[in-house]
Amino acid sequence: MTKNLFVRKTTIHAPISTVFSWHAADGAINRLTPPWAPLSLVARKGRGIDPGVEVTFRIKIFGIPMIWEARHIDYKENTMFRDCQVKGPFAEWEHSHLFYEKSTDVTVMEDQVRFRLPFGIFGLPFNGYAQRQLERIFFYRHQVLKYDMENRVGQIKKQRILISGGSGTLGKALVSFLKTCGHEVIRLVRDPRMHAQNDRSKDVLYWDPYKNILNMDAVGPVDAVINLNGVDILKGRWNRRRRAKILDSRVIPTRVLVEKMKRMAHPPSTFISASAIGFYGDGGDRILTEKSGPRDCFISRVCRQWEDASFGATQAGIRTVQLRIGVVLTPAGGALERMYLPFLMGLGTRLAHGRQYMGWIGIEDVLGGIFHILANKGITGPVNLTAPEPVTNGEFTRTLARVLGRRTPFVLPEALVLALWGDMGKETLLASTRVMPEKLIQSGYRFVHPRLEMALGHVLGRPAAKNTDGTM
Repeated sequence: MTKNLFVRKTTIHAPISTVFSWHAADGAINRLTPPWAPLSLVARKGRGIDPGVEVTFRIKIFGIPMIWEARHIDYKENTMFRDCQVKGPFAEWEHSHLFYEKSTDVTVMEDQVRFRLPFGIFGLPFNGYAQRQLERIFFYRHQVLKYDMENRVGQIKKQRILISGGSGTLGKALVSFLKTCGHEVIRLVRDPRMHAQNDRSKDVLYWDPYKNILNMDAVGPVDAVINLNGVDILKGRWNRRRRAKILDSRVIPTRVLVEKMKRMAHPPSTFISASAIGFYGDGGDRILTEKSGPRDCFISRVCRQWEDASFGATQAGIRTVQLRIGVVLTPAGGALERMYLPFLMGLGTRLAHGRQYMGWIGIEDVLGGIFHILANKGITGPVNLTAPEPVTNGEFTRTLARVLGRRTPFVLPEALVLALWGDMGKETLLASTRVMPEKLIQSGYRFVHPRLEMALGHVLGRPAAKNTDGTM
């Protein structure tokens, strides 16, 4: 039976050797995997893209979990590499990555996928569906690669960066992003077995902040430390135990990192520590900048103590930045992950009157914002990591529904929000945070997705992303 052929080409303004070698970087696979795709890398034998390297993914097809194994089978430096399916959902699959030098600093990259679906003639009706999914996936992949190659890779001097909280949704994305940008990343991990099992143990270091266990001497010199610790505040009601866990998971690791950095013979030059726009509490319709003060509510008090725990680094002469992060848009985790399925099923819901503002930010601008801060030594103190166009919950609801091609017929009354989630619902779902990223704008950061529809279209792989004038 004839194989199907899928092809996508993109022109990238970068030397062919740079574009080709990027694909061999640790983290490249994760960086190119769309956040909506039911696909995750679980094992790898070998490094790079040489023949014989094997990768194993966990994947879901129509909700059915299975394993997908692929092997690299061909390679010619700066020209091509090829992989094929060993085991997985396709009857046959062969993916060729082709590279053409258009000029010294311009490369044309082409992906060719030859595939055949299972079940013979009974699989033919699904060929169109498979082609559409490949179009979504490779449109995303080419956007990400083109933007990174033209705007980020090689733009700043290589750094050694220590990251805590690297196993979370944001942390995973940041680790892959920084590695493919050419930086060396060391992750702090809470499971001692990960250090022993990791085939590159220098990339991970065991720590237990609750027992004050962290041997910074084992890390060696680092240029920056990025702290992303903190349990999810949106899981369940805030009883006494949950409140304590929310606070401790943020403050204790931050304090430990600061104390350990201060004792290093050569402390890092930069400390970037997470916080949140919850610092501002419910601001109503007021525009909130880094100069705005906190309010007297639980989440604001948590953020103040979280940021206070980082001040010791400033006193030690380390450039310190507190990231006041907004609602990060990615279906791989957080608020959008929770909303995605209900909205896709046509059950999208506005929260109460819908006039409360949401300080949102696309995942690409979270990564880009952190990269910008690493590169610009003059940025210090609190930094709002949000998009420049905050929207109300009503606007967000309508936009997400439009991107997914669905309607939003339902409203969740305020009384029901409070009955279900208490203070958690009041301080997160109903609070209004009209936050502006004043410091990022003034320091010259150029947003990848300044408008909501652009950001949602990108992370959800929907055509809305193609109908904008954005750069990704």
